[in-house]
Amino acid sequence: MSRILRTGTKTMLSKDVFEIYKYIYVESKASGYFSSGKHRELIDEHCKEGWRFITAIPTVFNILGVIKQYDLVFEKEV
Repeated sequence: MSRILRTGTKTMLSKDVFEIYKYIYVESKASGYFSSGKHRELIDEHCKEGWRFITAIPTVFNILGVIKQYDLVFEKEV
């Protein structure tokens, strides 16, 4: 199950027009030997709601440096 961790807004200046974007960060677990990641389903789900996928930020690593969890970052023009 995913959960939205944080939301925020940012104003960008582009061609003399202000564009305001809202951002959300969705937590997702990485796939492993006995489980598969749900990142594709999460991305598809949020894109259907009008969000645009920006990037994935690794947030949790195991002792060997393998990614265990990450935040998926989405934006939407407000």
